[in-house]
Amino acid sequence: MQHHTASMHEESITSPTGARLALRHSPASGAAAGVVQINHGLAEHSGRYARFAAALNGAGFHAYAHDHRGHGATTAPDARPRLFAAQGGAGKVIADVDAVHDLIATRHPGLPVITFGHSMGGLIALNHAVAHPLRSAGVAVWNANFSAGLLGRIGQMLLAWERFRLGHDVASRIVPKLTFQAWAKSVANRRTDFDWLSRDPAEVDAYVDDPLCGWDASVAMWQDVFRLVFTGADDVQLRRLPRGLPLHIRGGGRDPATDFAKATHSLAKRCGAIGFTDVTLAIDPEGCHESLNDINKDAVTAEFIGWATRVCGQWRGA
Repeated sequence: MQHHTASMHEESITSPTGARLALRHSPASGAAAGVVQINHGLAEHSGRYARFAAALNGAGFHAYAHDHRGHGATTAPDARPRLFAAQGGAGKVIADVDAVHDLIATRHPGLPVITFGHSMGGLIALNHAVAHPLRSAGVAVWNANFSAGLLGRIGQMLLAWERFRLGHDVASRIVPKLTFQAWAKSVANRRTDFDWLSRDPAEVDAYVDDPLCGWDASVAMWQDVFRLVFTGADDVQLRRLPRGLPLHIRGGGRDPATDFAKATHSLAKRCGAIGFTDVTLAIDPEGCHESLNDINKDAVTAEFIGWATRVCGQWRGA
C-alpha cells in the first residue's frame, strides 16, 4: 500500500528452500492478540502492505510480510526475478511461507496466527493451509480466483507449448492477453491499464509508478500460479482442513480478476458444501481488485480486524 506513514522493520531470513526472503514485520501495540502473516499478490511486493500492518498493530496484532520468490528483494539461487523457480516453484513458495511461520512460532510462542493472502497471495494462503492444516488459527483469502476451469486447463496447455518453444524463464506472450490485458480492457474509459485495481486514482498511480509492480511474469511462474489454482480448486485437498477453521473470503463486484466476484462466491459455496462451519463471505458490489487499496479501505480493514479479533479470541479460549 502507498501513502503510508508507518514503516515496517526489514530483515532477511533463509528458507530451507535456499531462498533469502526479504521480510518485513512490525509489532503489536501493547499486549498481542495474535499474528497476521501477509502474502502479497502477483507482480507486487510486501512493502505495499505497511498501512495494513500499521492498522493491525494498533489493534493488537504482530504483522509479518515477505516478498515471494521472484518478487521484490527476495533472492534465491534458482529464482531470478519474475520466476519462482525453474522446477517445483509452487511447492517452494509454500515452503518459504512455512519458514516465515516457523520464525513466527519461535518469536511468538503460543500466539494464534492468521494467514492472509491477496490475489495470488490468496492462492498461496489457502495452499499453505492445505499443506499444513493445523498451523493457522484462520485463513483469509481475498480477491483470489480458484475457478479457472476449462479456460485454465487451456492456459496450462498453452504455457507448456510456450515453455517448449521459448523456455521457462521468458515472459509468457499468451497469458497476459488472457489476464492483465483483458482485465484492463474491462474498464470503460480507463485512464490507465491498471484502473481495475482500485477506484482511487492515487493508489493506481502509486502502483504504476512502482518499479517493482506491474511486470509480466515468466512462463514458469504462470505455470506455478495455475498449479496453486488447481490445487486449491480440488475439494479433496480442501477436505484436509479442519471443518471449524475460520475462513474469510472477500471479493469485489467490479474485479475482473475474479470474474466480478463470481469466483469469490464459488469458493465460499464450495467451502459451505464441504461442511466448513465458520465461513465469512464479504462482497463489495462496487469494489475493485485491491480491497486494501480501494476507496473503502478503512472500513474493509476494520471489518477484517473485527473478524481476526474474534478468531484469535476463540482460538485462545479453546
